[in-house]
Amino acid sequence: MTASVVLLFLTPLTVGAMLWVWRRGGTVRQLRVPLLNSLKLLLLFVGCVAALLLLVRTTNASGSVVMILTVGLTMMWMLIFTACGAVRVSGNFFGTAAVHRCLPPLLAVVTSWLMAVPDLVTGDLHGLSLPLGIVFILGAPVTVTAIALLETGRLRRRYGIRLKAHPATLAPTPGPVPGPVPPMPPQGAPYAPGAPHLPPQDNPCGYPYAPGGQHPYAQHPQPPYNPQAPYGG
Repeated sequence: MTASVVLLFLTPLTVGAMLWVWRRGGTVRQLRVPLLNSLKLLLLFVGCVAALLLLVRTTNASGSVVMILTVGLTMMWMLIFTACGAVRVSGNFFGTAAVHRCLPPLLAVVTSWLMAVPDLVTGDLHGLSLPLGIVFILGAPVTVTAIALLETGRLRRRYGIRLKAHPATLAPTPGPVPGPVPPMPPQGAPYAPGAPHLPPQDNPCGYPYAPGGQHPYAQHPQPPYNPQAPYGG
């Protein structure tokens, strides 16, 4: 619950600081829709965590075995639901990637250092020695910072996306280049003689001629009618 409250205040504060940096390149009105969607997702996640913890505390405080068994399935479902939601929102950090592609790595760095600095200031090394405690505490923020720098560097080199640039001034990410379209044959073009897919002009049905050059369906000459011949032959 403490981590959720920290995210609830830290994320809008960091995004607000970046909006102040972007004030020269554009306005907040241009980012209103993705900002509101990101805020809704953050509030929904924090609300799920708060509802789960409240349900657990209420069930444990009742001391009733029947209530624990009855509400236990609901608590397990909510726990799995919240865990899957935490894994999904960690990729785009509550939808802030829709505002600016560099916001998720920035928020990850700020959050990790904010969770580590109090332990260093207070000297809470979690029962470890000084060298191991420092490595244990600084391992997470240093690793997250290195990955964030790598990600922002790739966004800058490949797509020209810079953290200090207002999202409205950034060019859209180029999509795949379509291949060449084959030309269409002209309409009403005459049959080309000798084409491999067309029959010859003098034989449109494609049937071969009989030996000797005579067409098999040609009309043969008939003898004149002889009434003296038997059967009219």
